[in-house]
Amino acid sequence: MILFNRLTIIGVGLLGASLARAMRERGLAGHITGYGRNRGNLEKAKSLGIIDTAAIDLTAAVKDADAVVLCSPVATLASLTIEVAGKVKPGCILTDVGSVKAPVIREIEARLPDSVHFVGAHPIAGGEKSGLDASCAGLFEGANCIVTPTPATNKEALEKTTGLWSAVGMTVVVMDMDEHDAIFAAVSHLPHVVAFALMNTVGEYKTQNHDQVTSFSGAGLRDITRIAASDPVMWRDICLANRTPILQLIDQFQGQLGKLRSWIEAGEGKPLEEAIESSNKYRLNLI
Repeated sequence: MILFNRLTIIGVGLLGASLARAMRERGLAGHITGYGRNRGNLEKAKSLGIIDTAAIDLTAAVKDADAVVLCSPVATLASLTIEVAGKVKPGCILTDVGSVKAPVIREIEARLPDSVHFVGAHPIAGGEKSGLDASCAGLFEGANCIVTPTPATNKEALEKTTGLWSAVGMTVVVMDMDEHDAIFAAVSHLPHVVAFALMNTVGEYKTQNHDQVTSFSGAGLRDITRIAASDPVMWRDICLANRTPILQLIDQFQGQLGKLRSWIEAGEGKPLEEAIESSNKYRLNLI
């Protein structure tokens, strides 16, 4: 079933290309245009049948689109959405895949023309690898997609956006944008910050005879710091965009770390054991 006759995807990387593949596989779009600055990447996506048209001119890419999905960095989302909104036909639906919602949506809604509809979305999908070559049609299967409407959101656009993510295999959860940012500061952004700090701490640690102690590490360090390999520019932008919730959680984390430090320093085994046991229970709930 075709949801959109003409769909434009801005940013044909991991998420954008995977969305195009998923929609192509399910027959959800009549025509898919990919837009980006890397002509070679776009031509490769076209040659693989992921997109129908490769466009490096934004006006040409979006002018006939029924919907535009912005798969661009968080720092560029608001300005790019406003630019796109001035180039699309009336009634066009704009949505995104960003992991920070509130500041982006507030800026967009303050400047969006009435003839264009924006619906914030955050598909919880991805991995360590990025780019077109890592894309796959099944990336979104069984994962959650958070949709963050506001009182200004057009109801029909919300239904169509929800239908899009449901159709590619996602479970859609509707959530307030500020609550979204608070939750993902806890379950995604803080863990990345901790992994960055932990990896830098261990990476810079030296002993009398060894400057590179990471060569002695086992699976534990690799497991806990896997996300430290994430894209630096993307995570710089996420941290700055969602800074208030992230800072609050860093303070809470430092409080927890401080407790562990004090118990270790004082040789207090019982509260230390209880804290570890508590973390075991939270971990079981997670998995």
